[in-house]
Amino acid sequence: MTNLLKAVRERLRIPVVGDHEATVEPGAAAIFQYPFVFACGHGNIKFTPAEVTNLARYLTAGGFLWVDDDFGIDVSLRREMKRVFPDAVFVELPFTHALFAEPYSFPHGLPKIHEHDGGPAKAFGILRDGRLVVLYTYDTDLGDGLEDEEVHHDPPEKREAALRMGLNIVHYALTH
Repeated sequence: MTNLLKAVRERLRIPVVGDHEATVEPGAAAIFQYPFVFACGHGNIKFTPAEVTNLARYLTAGGFLWVDDDFGIDVSLRREMKRVFPDAVFVELPFTHALFAEPYSFPHGLPKIHEHDGGPAKAFGILRDGRLVVLYTYDTDLGDGLEDEEVHHDPPEKREAALRMGLNIVHYALTH
């Protein structure tokens, strides 16, 4: 996330405190200090009852959660988000969604950074009162593309696409 924070500061001209991301737990009161939180990983996500309650309050109060599937969290993320918002479902965002429009244009949706199952990259969202509160990027690995070149050896064009899409996500979360 260091590269994304730097780009937010330099390209979007949004002030960012520090050079590294902060870590905040879903059940912590401190989550309300951040308008935008990011989660990624492999395997199983499991929220405690207190985390479910706090995350629902955070998202309802204006917070934004971006979850990037690094391959393998789909089942557990969907299960846990059903606990956070029992009446909500993930909907696939159309390529015409504002998320894909600015500051960079992605007329075909999410860029594909890494290959896993051969399927297209997809963006899913949970909306509350018409506002996108959870963005779930699936089968794309944007987070890996945001790392330094030596971490995953992605070519410059893939890293730039991931960075631009990440900037779109931050821009959208902070302006909608």
